[in-house]
Amino acid sequence: MLLVVQCDVRVPSGILGDLLRRRELPHQLVRLFDGDALPPWDSLSAAVVLGGYMGVGDTDRYPYLRPLKAWLREAVAADLPLLGICLGGQLLAEAAGGVVHSHRNGEHGLLPVALTAAGQRDPFVAGIPPLFSAFQWHNDSFTLPPEALHLAASVACPGQIFRCRNAYGLQFHPEVNEAIVTEWCTVADAPSILADFKGRSEELQKVSLRLFENFLAVAACR
Repeated sequence: MLLVVQCDVRVPSGILGDLLRRRELPHQLVRLFDGDALPPWDSLSAAVVLGGYMGVGDTDRYPYLRPLKAWLREAVAADLPLLGICLGGQLLAEAAGGVVHSHRNGEHGLLPVALTAAGQRDPFVAGIPPLFSAFQWHNDSFTLPPEALHLAASVACPGQIFRCRNAYGLQFHPEVNEAIVTEWCTVADAPSILADFKGRSEELQKVSLRLFENFLAVAACR
């Protein structure tokens, strides 16, 4: 069973959810903001942690982040295949020993991301161009955990993809679709970002689907 953890009602599974339903893959969606409980990690084949508008340190305002952090530490140590997206990537980085910085290296919109030499050899990014565009929507950023492999970077934010054991942390948002980006850009009054996304959505979706398919394949091999 694949677990999808949603931390924020404003940040749903988007393209990933569509893919799981289309392929009829067994999965469970846990909405932490609705009070859903996390299942035992040892009952799962893999897990994906989505993003959120909060920061990893906002545990007083969002107390459900505390058990999620503890759950992730155990899951990383146990080598459960994990994928963290934006906030989820930051939570994974912290769980594995990295540091998350508030209001540092923030990015918004479509920006180029470059694979490192290690990234070009990793199965998670197989079939992804060495330089690709990704949708960014973050104010905070993470440093790589000790012993993590650095797989991708952007000019403004070096930590874009890392691998630590069987956990992959992303800073960008491969899951977003037009509906999600429209909502975010409307709230932020960013019409130019929305227009850019709409004009390149086919290109972005290709990369997103490849990443998610690669993660599912990696998880299936564990």
